[in-house]
Amino acid sequence: MTIIEKIIASHSNQAVVKPGDIVDVIIDTRAARDFGGANVVKNLLDNGLTIADPNKTIFTFDCNPGGSDQKYAANQHYCRQYARENGIRVYDVDAGIGTHLAIDNGLTWPGSTFVSTDSHANIMGAIAAFGQGMGDQDIAAAWAKGAVWFKVPASVKINLTGKRQPGVSAKDVVLNLLSVFGANKLLGYSVEIYGEETEKFTLADRITIASMGTEMGAIIVLFPTSPTLLQELKRITGKDYKAVSAGADAVYEQTFDIDMSKFVTMVAKPGHPHDDTSIETVRNQKIDSGFIGSCTNGRIEDLRAAADVLRGRKIAPGVVLKIVPATDAIWTQAMDEGIIQTFKEAGVMVSNAGCAGCAAGQVGQNGPGEVTISTGNRNFEGKQGKGFVYLASPAVVAASAVAGFITTPDQIPDKPALFHATGDGNTSRAVRREKEKTVKPTVVEGTVWIIPKDDIDTDMIFHNRYLTITDIREMGQYTFDNLKGFEDFAKKAKPGNIVITRKNFGAGSSRQQAVDCFLSLGINCILAESYGAIYERNAINAAMPILTYKPEIMAQAEIQNGDSIRIDFVSGMLTNLGTGKTVQIGKFYEAQLAIYQNGGLL
Repeated sequence: MTIIEKIIASHSNQAVVKPGDIVDVIIDTRAARDFGGANVVKNLLDNGLTIADPNKTIFTFDCNPGGSDQKYAANQHYCRQYARENGIRVYDVDAGIGTHLAIDNGLTWPGSTFVSTDSHANIMGAIAAFGQGMGDQDIAAAWAKGAVWFKVPASVKINLTGKRQPGVSAKDVVLNLLSVFGANKLLGYSVEIYGEETEKFTLADRITIASMGTEMGAIIVLFPTSPTLLQELKRITGKDYKAVSAGADAVYEQTFDIDMSKFVTMVAKPGHPHDDTSIETVRNQKIDSGFIGSCTNGRIEDLRAAADVLRGRKIAPGVVLKIVPATDAIWTQAMDEGIIQTFKEAGVMVSNAGCAGCAAGQVGQNGPGEVTISTGNRNFEGKQGKGFVYLASPAVVAASAVAGFITTPDQIPDKPALFHATGDGNTSRAVRREKEKTVKPTVVEGTVWIIPKDDIDTDMIFHNRYLTITDIREMGQYTFDNLKGFEDFAKKAKPGNIVITRKNFGAGSSRQQAVDCFLSLGINCILAESYGAIYERNAINAAMPILTYKPEIMAQAEIQNGDSIRIDFVSGMLTNLGTGKTVQIGKFYEAQLAIYQNGGLL
């Protein structure tokens, strides 16, 4: 078996599992964050559920450390109260990013399983563990039952050949991979990475690459353990762990051989993490700000790389550089090593540990028109603020902040670029309710909305500024208000409408609201060529009908915007009611139908 198959088999009482199998996976550690945690608790209370094992259950408050937003603060306090009543550990606002805390505190280990309301929980692939970001209902089920259903993914293998060139960071490695695979060529796969050079990768290197598996559409990016990794984990946790690797006869759907010696220093251009280019094409682009941190680049090695560039230098006039360590322990280590002092002398703003710029609640956001260079994992429009975000390595971000424009550490000018005047300067919580069981229709009809775009991410569907909303009745009005050309969708959509879109619908975050907003509007069904892995689960679990289709089949149906169609979820038959043309699309699979008829997972 592959690594993912071995882990799932060992956690589902199966001798062997294969791609496509649906099994209940026992979860070793079950986490909820500050924004998702309140909805997890709400789901538990609404359904009269209790905690299966408080010792395996945790809260992590990493999106908005300090509760600077009133709704975040209310959600955090609500979760603290629930934790006190149920004996649940809270890694509070002084602790840091939950996934990093899980690794550093031995809550996850090679071969273990971990879930969180964090779309980058698959960062656990760095230590050959199974990690998944999941929506509120999934996590509630894991807390209540100790296990969740999961479909075993197919695996692909990437062999990185050749030597990594000097100056090519782990961030550059993953940006080079994104330039090869884009946002959906690895969609739904478990990816294993091999190569002589990868054996030398530090834990920080592995974390950087594994974290951005989400941006490649992968279920998870896994590295087999190496002696170097096991020694590093023992130093951090004090525990001895067993090696984890695939079987010698493991079966992969595809194998890719990629020459890492050709990798160069890369930058992702604003809008998409996979819109990558050599730094030479954007060198000298003026910037307003920089950000170093996130679950992708907040380790001590990342801070050291930045400090090496900043030591004895100053941030360019008018430029703001914000640095946020991943955990409080890393923050303390940076202080002990003099790194924090170096940052302060250079003019950096250093914040307490947390997710920072990737979440709306902490430092790192930018304003309209602001140009930021960031080490984050995402730069979707609106994700880190209203400005434009380039993605790069910590060393490049630090060098750019000193220069005032995008550059590399070896080409920092003696005098920084300056800004010139342009003359423009002008909760209440729901109580448990009894839900009526109703027979849900398996055949629906409706008018079509065609949205001809690939890779529509969850920030476009339901922006993160609305994440504190827990009442589904309020969600519909914000649907697609961050998707260009469809900002008025919620005002024009009618109950019973059907949405048809393209590849990788629902990429990005694990937010349940990006599904629930369609339920709020009464949308009958969503058809897409493919879905983001977490989004697909969230829709199925919420009893939101979603199906897939092949482009050539849909073309045969001659469907135009505004047409009326009929869809049979059980048979997968789609009929254009205007032309009478009928085609076969993907149908509900058994587990999906069972959850749909139950009215949802919970």
